[in-house]
Amino acid sequence: MAQTLIQKIISKVTGIKDPEEGSIVFVEPHRILTHDNSAAIIGKFKSMGATKVWDPEKIFIALDHAVPPPDEKKAANHTKIRKFVNEQGIKYFYDCGVGICHQVLAQEGHVIPGVVIFGSDSHTTTHGALGAAGIPIGRTEAASIWAIGQTWLRIPESIKISLSGKMPANVFAKDVILTIIGQMRSDGASYKAVEFHGAATKDFSISERLTMCNMVAEMDGKAGMFQADEVTERYLKGRALDLYQKVLPDKDATYIKSEEFHLDEMVPVVAKPHNVDNVSPIAELPDTEVDVGLLGTCTNGRLDDLAAAARILKGKKIKRGVRLLVYPASQAVLLEGMKEGIIQTLVEAGGELAVPACGPCLGAYGGTLAPGETAISSANRNFKGRMGCKEDTRIFLGSPATVAASVLEGRITEPPKEVFK
Repeated sequence: MAQTLIQKIISKVTGIKDPEEGSIVFVEPHRILTHDNSAAIIGKFKSMGATKVWDPEKIFIALDHAVPPPDEKKAANHTKIRKFVNEQGIKYFYDCGVGICHQVLAQEGHVIPGVVIFGSDSHTTTHGALGAAGIPIGRTEAASIWAIGQTWLRIPESIKISLSGKMPANVFAKDVILTIIGQMRSDGASYKAVEFHGAATKDFSISERLTMCNMVAEMDGKAGMFQADEVTERYLKGRALDLYQKVLPDKDATYIKSEEFHLDEMVPVVAKPHNVDNVSPIAELPDTEVDVGLLGTCTNGRLDDLAAAARILKGKKIKRGVRLLVYPASQAVLLEGMKEGIIQTLVEAGGELAVPACGPCLGAYGGTLAPGETAISSANRNFKGRMGCKEDTRIFLGSPATVAASVLEGRITEPPKEVFK
């Protein structure tokens, strides 16, 4: 039986020869990811009667949401997590300031092709960028995995998205995935695995693939996946913590839906308030003033993202009265950005540099909007209240280059092509 990529991965990790879509299987993950929500998961873990985690070398915890902790309750939660980590001997713990969980998990070599990564965060889909199956789960499921090392999974059907052509100079991976979501809608991949295919995929860097798979969560997808290839192998060389074997879908696999997108036809876009599938070409958008630009997050806070913004802002100042919040995805990104002068360029342009963390993306831990403000953000969600204030605020989503061009002009603006030619 011909199999999709997620079927092949499930077969590999479970030993089931022909896992059928829709069937229930029990899966042990290569890693189980949690973050600040580990404090709540610890309570669930203990309420189950568990006393010892099943494998302290497969549990990954990063403190990245409430960083630095804004109040004593959040600080106490961090203390509780650190104590649990020490008591259980959990090997892979990343404290405040190291970075956002999804960036750190991939960056530090935890994600390899052909494995299942479970995570108690909806954007665990990110990790399919490396040929794995990154699958979001709930907190109770995470606690049960800590205790017994596995959980159940209904094998999803798969959607095939074929990409061809080359992106125009001022079009980026964020524009591509927003265009796809705009066409397929925010429920277009409900409990489906989304596979990216086509000759153009070889031109996408791992950073761009992480952006694409991250946003599959905004189509309600169960997983977003690129096949492992030479790009994957170059990224993992000297980085992967474990040996791996690439897993590829069968060429004659059957998909519930197939869509084709031609990159050379794409233009810079934004997702308008208050839905991620409310997508519009910037050129067709009425003149829209912005108060805040958010550059960063797990979607677009990597070095190439910050560099794209810096290319636009170099030697210039953001418009008076506009704020630019800069949240690198990890400490490693921050340090490299400092070394290359990217961070200096962003700060000299008027950017407010923050600790590598989720920050205003979640809307609770700094950088929140005031009533009546409009933001242009490189994050992944724009529903009302996402950046902390529900009172007459608007969030537009775009590429890091769009964020930079917009804060420079004080209105949502296409990135200039000439800068990237």
